Amino acid sequence: MKSSEIREFTDKELEERIETEQSHLTQLRLNHAVSPLDNPNKIKVARKNVARMKTELNTRLKQAKKANQ
Repeated sequence: MKSSEIREFTDKELEERIETEQSHLTQLRLNHAVSPLDNPNKIKVARKNVARMKTELNTRLKQAKKANQ
């Protein structure tokens, strides 16, 4: 998922997507621990997607806080 796609989400959608991606990442890690995945790079991609979404959400929260001051 690209950063430009993430910016289009609303705050509520972003929070929901973060939760889903984190649960997906956890599931990938558990599956990989039990038996190796065909493509272990999926874990890396999922982790980076979560990080991108959290960064965007954090940026929005900081901007909102700064605007309220």
